[in-house]
Amino acid sequence: MFASPDELAAALDGAGYLPDPGIATAGFLALRLGKPVFLEGDAGVGKTAFASALALAAGLPLIRLQCYDGIDAAQALYEWDFPRQILHVRRCEATGEPVGDLYDRRFLIARPLLRALEEAPCVLLVDEVDRADDEFEAYLLELLSEAAITIPELGRIAAPAPFFAVLTSNRTREVHDALKRRCLYHWVDHPDPEREAAIIARHLPDVSVRLSVAVASAVARLRSLDLVKPPGVAEAIDWAAALSALGSDSPSRESLSAVLKVREDWAVAAAVLP
Repeated sequence: MFASPDELAAALDGAGYLPDPGIATAGFLALRLGKPVFLEGDAGVGKTAFASALALAAGLPLIRLQCYDGIDAAQALYEWDFPRQILHVRRCEATGEPVGDLYDRRFLIARPLLRALEEAPCVLLVDEVDRADDEFEAYLLELLSEAAITIPELGRIAAPAPFFAVLTSNRTREVHDALKRRCLYHWVDHPDPEREAAIIARHLPDVSVRLSVAVASAVARLRSLDLVKPPGVAEAIDWAAALSALGSDSPSRESLSAVLKVREDWAVAAAVLP
């Protein structure tokens, strides 16, 4: 699909994502080797955006599964459409038709993981997998290892073509090694000020270069402080937009509401801002 990491990086750039060499290489290897890629890093560093840009660059549909505490097979894999099964039984009783098999594929509701198998090739984003539990990780093992899942009533369902999985984690807990071993791994760090200024300019073309650079530099200083929640790239973009709306060309304490979302961080940040 792409001849080199540089070629993928250029395609990601065209899709609106400015990659660093490390994540471009990880994405290239994932596509070339057919292996999932596990992206770990702080919130707001662009892990989810990478998956979206990868799908756009590769011309593939994106299927997203947002993980959360307590997610199970019914939300992630599939569930049987019981109301439709009951209606089918009642219709058959009324018309005298045989009921047939109630556990047929037509009565199965495909959730994101099953959809990724059936609609491959595609990009499957398993977002914030660290929010799920160990039992859910077990569901992923078969899927990632064999590109297939087993449904007791139907048997094994395998992908007709390769699909490309991107798993993200904010590291709120450690993900099991068995899952990580099946993936390529890349730690996504915050961008350096130069690249962050370029990202801001890409998202906010009407903002001056001076303001983009000033915001990127100020965000880098904030991240060096002992903050409860350091700002991510999204907050940097919001800050630049807020300052532009205020007609300001430099970061200020009055605009912190756009970049810091924890009260305790304000006092710390005020010490380094005018």
